[in-house]
Amino acid sequence: IVSGSHSDLLMVTGHGEIKWLGGTRDDAAGESFDKVARLIGLPYPGGPAIDQLAPSGNKDAIKFSRPMINSKDFDFSFSGIKTEASRYREKINTINKAKQADFAASFQEAVVDVIATKTLRAAKQYKVKSILAGGGVAANTRLKKELQTRGLEAGFKVFVPPPSLSTDNGAVMASYAYYNWNPQTPLTIEADPTLDFE
Repeated sequence: IVSGSHSDLLMVTGHGEIKWLGGTRDDAAGESFDKVARLIGLPYPGGPAIDQLAPSGNKDAIKFSRPMINSKDFDFSFSGIKTEASRYREKINTINKAKQADFAASFQEAVVDVIATKTLRAAKQYKVKSILAGGGVAANTRLKKELQTRGLEAGFKVFVPPPSLSTDNGAVMASYAYYNWNPQTPLTIEADPTLDFE
């Protein structure tokens, strides 16, 4: 799951059977896209703006680090690269369209590399059959291409929903309702005010 608030790797073995492998320690991928987009003068939400501009830039123009890419766990941390981008931006007096595109492409490449690398490592370690990406950042064209290319090369089936279903929480809720529909007679439902939020 890659979104504005979550970067998580989950292993699903059946409906409702989910094992959390690792996730966000601080800023999620989508949050870092939004913040870096603002740094270089792109509109909110930053993810789509960076995705649209990046193809016209040079992804090797700025050597951004790949946070936690070699850690043995499956956690993510994007606050450091966001700070790195902020410091680099401070060194640039003016940012024209070409520099903006290079910045977007280089930053996007770093984030995508981390997500794709850790996802493939988890898939291999846990010997899964397929990889499924979800969340708003799954709409990123570069991430989709990297997951599909690396995943297929490693022998995995890769599923990435179209952008319209990556960013629509209504589709998530409809899917949940479909698989968990349990009709009740309103007169027999008992309220429990002590229920926990989890």
